[in-house]
Amino acid sequence: MQTVPGAASTEDSASASSSAATPSASPAESVKPVGLAAPSPLESGDAPVAIAADPGAMATAGVKEPIIPPVTVDCSLASTAAVQVAWDDVNDQVAAWYATPEALTIAENVLYYQNADRGWPKNIDMTARSAPRGDQSMIDNDATTTQIDFLARVYTASGCAQYGDAARAGIAYLLDAQYANGGWPQRFPDPQGYAAHITYNDNAMVHVLQVLRTVATQSDRFAFVDAPLASASSGAVQRGIGCILATQVVMDGGEVGWCAQHDEVTLAPAQARSYELPSLSGSEGAALFEFLMSIDQPSAEVRATVRGAAAWFEAVQLTGIRIQRVTDAAQPTGEDRVVVQDPAAPALWARFYELGTDRPIFSSRCEVAQCEDDPYFMRRYSLAEIENERRVGYAWYGNWPARALTTTYPAWRQRWAE
Repeated sequence: MQTVPGAASTEDSASASSSAATPSASPAESVKPVGLAAPSPLESGDAPVAIAADPGAMATAGVKEPIIPPVTVDCSLASTAAVQVAWDDVNDQVAAWYATPEALTIAENVLYYQNADRGWPKNIDMTARSAPRGDQSMIDNDATTTQIDFLARVYTASGCAQYGDAARAGIAYLLDAQYANGGWPQRFPDPQGYAAHITYNDNAMVHVLQVLRTVATQSDRFAFVDAPLASASSGAVQRGIGCILATQVVMDGGEVGWCAQHDEVTLAPAQARSYELPSLSGSEGAALFEFLMSIDQPSAEVRATVRGAAAWFEAVQLTGIRIQRVTDAAQPTGEDRVVVQDPAAPALWARFYELGTDRPIFSSRCEVAQCEDDPYFMRRYSLAEIENERRVGYAWYGNWPARALTTTYPAWRQRWAE
């Protein structure tokens, strides 16, 4: 038997719906949008409207002085340099690079794509402006968190005020998007459908918590944030940890797992896309497991949850198989993924495990009427049973918790031995 969050009475669920699924009272009301629907100050020729990098002005505004690099950075030269760095690598450069014209050019593009709600759309390469602007801000696929992180690095290195302002506005967006129960929707504002669920999928919420935790400590690239914003971020992280604990599915033996998304009101495991069924996740659960182990002074409840998660991952690991990619002209995609028996293969984990049984489950896209009434209508118990398009187009197996189980968890367990 599993204890599933949200297994409450109808009356309980009704009373919860009035508060748990609404964004928390804004802890960042003093952080104003920077009006990025308008041109960047550098494009318009106007002086920056943000808090100036002048130490006296910043002290008056209660903002910490940035770490000004030992070189003179002409902020007006942004948008003029050739870009060589790939978008996926923008937060992996040496510190000095973030004061270069190339970095400032990318930073101007990031300002260009920032929405009026202070967040960013997903799946846009912002090393250029070739893609149209997106009007839906979200945290899916590293959106918003990547941009905040990058702008903070550029501001710290260059002292160009507009990037610090945009980073602070992005942080305020994250704070405003948080539900009162501590979770985050995939999209904000006005999330609809599965985008309103508490979103662990693709590690979206973990990425938010990692950014806000650094903001809260005013360390590293976020040393420039002021005390109120740091305090608000700290509170958001604590509520987020509380949400992770509240959504855990606890098995009879004390094992613990999570779905890739949970209902924003009941906290129960929830469906996202038609093939992402209510289940326990071998992927997103691994990221939550690692995040909880990264907490500096974990509570007794956090420690128990970490141990339960480790026990579950150890119990559901799959041995003796590997996934092989093959060319197959008979398939619609011209290729396939097949499960091959291999006693020497390292352990794997399924992306989704059935609630109550821990059996790996798989699904094709479901586009028939029966799926409206039964989310499990297309559920299958082997990869070979689903359509070729989904077999080759989704990560059904992976080694997601392997490093944590073999390296991180043993060290954590030794530190927090009971």
